[in-house]
Amino acid sequence: MKKYLSLVTFTHTIFAMPFAFIGFFLAVTTTNHTFEWPKLLMMVLCMICARNSAMAFNRYLDRDIDAKNPRTQQRDIPAGRISATNALIFTLVNCALFIGITWFINSLCFYLSPVALLVVLGYSATKRFTALCHLVLGLGLSLAPIGAYLVVTGEFALTPVFFSLSVLCWVSGFDIIYALQDEDFDRSQKLHSIPAYLGKVRALNLSTFLHVLSAVFIVMPVFVTQVGVLYYVGILFFCTMLVYQHLLVKPSDLSRVNFAFMTTNGMASVVFAVLFLLDRFLSAHGILTAFHI
Repeated sequence: MKKYLSLVTFTHTIFAMPFAFIGFFLAVTTTNHTFEWPKLLMMVLCMICARNSAMAFNRYLDRDIDAKNPRTQQRDIPAGRISATNALIFTLVNCALFIGITWFINSLCFYLSPVALLVVLGYSATKRFTALCHLVLGLGLSLAPIGAYLVVTGEFALTPVFFSLSVLCWVSGFDIIYALQDEDFDRSQKLHSIPAYLGKVRALNLSTFLHVLSAVFIVMPVFVTQVGVLYYVGILFFCTMLVYQHLLVKPSDLSRVNFAFMTTNGMASVVFAVLFLLDRFLSAHGILTAFHI
């Protein structure tokens, strides 16, 4: 079990899972649908299975590349802790579980499940032909709030789309920062990435632009739904973390990339989600006043 948790870097679930909870409880608190434990459990299982399949497939497909890159040579497949065949089997099992669970949720989730898998699995191949691979990764994680909303309602709505757009820009931006570490390696292997294509300075500028867009989209829900004071605190914290990670990483100093990638972004998602959930709970019980612009 420890080997497979390492294979899929399970700790990175901290990025998308909080936004899945946001989408789920947004639906519960803004529609006539009520909270149901089975749906919450199935949503969490879907998130885990989709992410497991995406990460395992990424490691499977990139096994030869990882073996050449000094930064990734100790990943589980090139290091021999898990075989490529077992990683592929693990991917297929999680894909099957994901589709199977959506069958019990609602018909729309079931019909869209292959599309979701196509996005999250397809990301792994994109670095071979486009520098926009970071945006594809962001798109995959951005499905979390919309998907969780669909679990509850079986219908699309505008507000979760704003959260998804924020996630898309946020993840794409910090993945560009993370990819700065492999700029030279990517060029030598003819792999595509924003840092390899634009260089460090312009890549960081693009990352900054994407994070500005993420901040804009995280604000947009206040114009279409009622929020309380804690939501504004969450916005402030999320945006502060975006700014902070750009203060940590400079073109001439990448020593704190991993801290910026994992710690600041993990804190941004978890704290924002907790404040959002508290805001929904307290506002629903009249403890804090909800505002609607």
